[in-house]
Amino acid sequence: MNSRVTVIMRSKNSAWVIGQALSGLFSQHRRDFELLLVDSGSTDATLDIARRFPCRVIQIAATEYFPGAVLNKAIQQAQGEILVFQNSDAVPLAPNALEQLLEPLESGQADATFARQLPRPEAHTWVRRDYSLAFPSQGVPPSWMVYSLPFAAMRRAAWERHPFYEDAWGSEDTEWGHWARQNRVVARYVPEALVMHSHNYTLRQLYGRRFIEGEADAFILQDKVSIPRFLRRLCKSWARDAGAHLVAGDLLGLMLSLPRRWVYHWAYWKGHTLGERRKKTGSQDTSIGQRVVLKRG
Repeated sequence: MNSRVTVIMRSKNSAWVIGQALSGLFSQHRRDFELLLVDSGSTDATLDIARRFPCRVIQIAATEYFPGAVLNKAIQQAQGEILVFQNSDAVPLAPNALEQLLEPLESGQADATFARQLPRPEAHTWVRRDYSLAFPSQGVPPSWMVYSLPFAAMRRAAWERHPFYEDAWGSEDTEWGHWARQNRVVARYVPEALVMHSHNYTLRQLYGRRFIEGEADAFILQDKVSIPRFLRRLCKSWARDAGAHLVAGDLLGLMLSLPRRWVYHWAYWKGHTLGERRKKTGSQDTSIGQRVVLKRG
């Protein structure tokens, strides 16, 4: 096994999909990697499935899981000069996905790369619309999509310049991508590297995800939220969703689109205001966002 490449995978109760993710990984043309699995308290068959594959397992308690900090500690134990990140629910869709992801790094064209994510067959209409915008089939993604870790890679030297963000729970990839852009570090989108990855979040889960994104953005973007901005974003995103649902003939999705987008933007608002308060007071307490996420599954 070549220790030049380390794949880091994070898991928790992923038995429903981790077998697909690992089978996809170990079916790649590129097999010269070590796999480091960080599991945060799985209570299902996740670890039993994972141990069918050659991997090194690090187990932590669910309450110890803070994404940026966990990644930084895992990287310290990794042997690779190139670091690959694969979510336990991200399934490579072609045997050359890893090869395509690594090529710009190994040819010296980029310092980091991230893949194109395709939604699952059961993805809701609004999820499909969002993914088609965020991960185009060619060209470059929108300006706000700076980096995405479900399937991504970077040189260890790039990480050493800027380890992952630990000031808030979540958005560690977004913060790293913004830093890269500001410091002329090349993070390249590789649409030829295809993985399947998406979530049909419940409203409770959606609230948790958007809350932590809002909190993190208060630190990353150094901006402030306002009622007019909240309403503009709500109306704009709902209008886009409504159009997508009408085109798809998804009347149930259309009926749910307004409450879903309300939760989406309201949770972001609440998280962002927390982040603003933390910045103002200098609070280092990152546990509130963690509790919001864990409470909502």
